[in-house]
Order: sequence, then C-alpha cells, then structure tokens
Amino acid sequence: MGDAFIRHIELLGYEKRFFPSQHYVYMFLVKWNDLSEKLVYRRFTEIYEFHKALKEMFPIESGDINVENRIIPHLPAPKWFDGQRSTQNRQGTLAEYCYTLINLPHKISRCLHVVNFFKVRPDDTIPVTDSQIKKPEVFLLPKDAKKNFTDITGPIVLQTYRAIADYEKSSASEMALKAGDMVDVVEKSESGWWFCQLKNKWGWVPATYLEPMDGPDESEQQEPNYEGEQYVVQKSYAAVEEDELTLQEGDTIEVIHKLLDGWWVVRKDETTGYYPSMYLQKAGEANVFVKNELRNRSAPPRRSTIRNVKSIHKQTRKQISQETYRRNSKKYIQSRRNLRENFQNKANVITEKDEKEERKPKAQPAVPPRPSKDLILNRCTESTRRKIL
Repeated sequence: MGDAFIRHIELLGYEKRFFPSQHYVYMFLVKWNDLSEKLVYRRFTEIYEFHKALKEMFPIESGDINVENRIIPHLPAPKWFDGQRSTQNRQGTLAEYCYTLINLPHKISRCLHVVNFFKVRPDDTIPVTDSQIKKPEVFLLPKDAKKNFTDITGPIVLQTYRAIADYEKSSASEMALKAGDMVDVVEKSESGWWFCQLKNKWGWVPATYLEPMDGPDESEQQEPNYEGEQYVVQKSYAAVEEDELTLQEGDTIEVIHKLLDGWWVVRKDETTGYYPSMYLQKAGEANVFVKNELRNRSAPPRRSTIRNVKSIHKQTRKQISQETYRRNSKKYIQSRRNLRENFQNKANVITEKDEKEERKPKAQPAVPPRPSKDLILNRCTESTRRKIL
C-alpha cells in the first residue's frame, strides 16, 4: 500500500475544557485512505500555525507572489481573547476550510505537513485531565448543519487589500505596512481601523491606507442618506482640514454619509462636514463608549493627508462636494418646496384677482348730449343746416 493520505475531514463540533486552564478545542473526524476513521482534537491557534506554515511551503498557491494564483483557502487570525461565542461562530469557516483543503491538488492536500497535522496524537486518545476539575463540555454540530456547513454561520471569505503607501504603527496593537503589501482583512470596523493579517503578522491598520484589489474604492462606499440619522457626539474634536467639523461632546448631529474609512459626513444645523465616526454614537442607544477598546485611539488619518499615494486604480475615490450634500439635504429640499408653494400661492392669488376683474360687467360709454340748433348752424356743413331749417 502506498503512502497514507486523508480522504475527508469532518468537523463534529468543539469541547470546552478546564485543564490546565479553560480553553476550547475543535473535534475532527479524519477519514483515511485505508478506510479508517480517527477522532482528533485541535486548538484554533494550532490550526492557524499549521495554515501559516502551509502558505510558506506553497507561496505561489497561497498568492504571495501573485494574488490571482491563490487557491489555498483563507483563515482568519486568532482573536486576542477567544471565547465560546467566537469558537462557535468559527465552525462554519473551519468546515469550509477543511473541505477546500482536502480538494486541493495532491501535492498540497497529501503533503506530509497536512498528513502529520491530522494524525492521531497521544492526547487525542487520552486527553490530559485533572480529577479535581469538572469534565469537558461537548458541543456537537446539528446534523442538518453537517449536511450543509455553509448554513452554520456562513464561511468567512477574507478580502485581499493592497497598501497604497508606507504606514508606521504608533502602538503595539497596530501593524506597519509598506506600499504594495497585500493584506487579508479579518474585520472592518466602522471606526476606520481594520484588523488585518500579513503572513505571520496581524494588527490594526487605517482603512485609508488600503485599496481593494478587485475594484476601485467607490465600490466600497455606501450611498448617502440625505434625510440623516441622529447621532450624539461622545468625544469632542477640533477640525484640522477645511472640510471637517468642530463638535463638542453632547452635540446632536445628523449622519448623512457613512464612509468605510471612518470619516462620516455629518450635518449640524446648516453646516455639513467630515467627523470621526469613532467619536459618535447613535441616538437612543446605551452608552458603550468606555467599553469600546477603539475609543482610546486617535481618529484614523484622512486619505487626503497621505503622501506618496500610489494607487493601482485609474478611477480614484468618488468625491461628493459639500454643496451636493447641502443641496440634497432634507432641510434644503423642504425650503425649496416651501418656496415653490409660496410662489404658487402668490400666482394663484394674482390669477384669482384677474379672473374676478374679468367677470365684472364693463361700464358702457355715456351717450353724448345732442348739439343745440345754434351750434349746428354755426359749425356744421350746409347740408346739415338744411335738415334743421
């Protein structure tokens, strides 16, 4: 018999373990070419390290040389604090990942790296436990979910973005970039800070430094909502650029355009401008300002402030002028409507007056008095004088 290889990998669910400390492991049923079936347990951090090593072994198929050649599936980086919710939500992604992995060309799916990772280990058959600590809790996938794993949570397909300029990180949680770097975006935050991974590194990056590989930037932008949504300012900000607004904590404003770079177009009274979305909170919602770890960050830089930008797209980000925002605002449209109604009312009043004047009977001309006999004899012609003689 030839070398062993894996025919199929099925995700069964996950376990919550309490020794040596609380953690989570995924349960996989591995079906081999000799028709044997083995149950193995792996932490997500182990799976991610396996994934990174696989990409390094096959740089062409992982897209490191040319992103268009990538066939190795994406896998999001582990979070800083993996809890039960993230463990559960990640099941769909892992099921999709294993299915795609086993169906890759044999040089990848049957390589020693894949085979050795899913081989049974001693702790798979006899897990390390402590009799003084309660037994692991098992969470199995529903049978229907196994038939169609894309219905579990939906597979997470990471988008690849390109850095348009060099970025120097300012904190340990950020990631430095060089112009042209290809990163996978794990999470897009409305704050304008995106969590990305680059080979064996990951961290927060300003969205303004990234552009999508599959289309120009405007494909990422939402349409303006000229009616506006009410938000409350949670942190004051003084305008730096001419098109920004200076607002104070507690101000109520209207958001009319939510841009993915973290700079939203807002309206305060009759003034419109850009403001950092991370300093805003929707009116009526519970105050979660202090709980959000990104609130302690500074606002991400504006695209217009980045020097030496090198975009691969000929079509640049679509800009909407402040006059366009103003002219399409609800208040402006209402004022124009009121102006038209007032003008129409005045026109109707003038028309009614004209119609009333036309309906009035016209005054008949007065009949001139008949001239006297003496006047006719003195001024009229000979023929007229003969008629009265």
